[in-house]
Amino acid sequence: MAAEQLNPLVTRQMIHTETMTIARIALRKGAMVPEHAHANEQVSTIESGRAKFVLAGVETILHTGESMHIPSNVPHSVEALEDSIAVDLFSPRREDWIRGDDAYLRSR
Repeated sequence: MAAEQLNPLVTRQMIHTETMTIARIALRKGAMVPEHAHANEQVSTIESGRAKFVLAGVETILHTGESMHIPSNVPHSVEALEDSIAVDLFSPRREDWIRGDDAYLRSR
């Protein structure tokens, strides 16, 4: 899968199946994914690094090998506390990403 540069600090690789999206997201230290919500259930696993997740106003620091479940329609954001790789699983698949409706990821 080719890596897509979303902004200077974030790159993404992804694949879509009939019912899910799998994304591998590289976040440089200081990268921010601003608060957003989506109908898709999500599981994020930190493959390497360390990231701060804010889920419905509650902060959690995830380290290498740790995962977090993000329920449908719950506001959340992420900040990379060091260079990190996150693997995100979404169900159903991210139709918004397929359409290219992902401007929130492309801002710095």
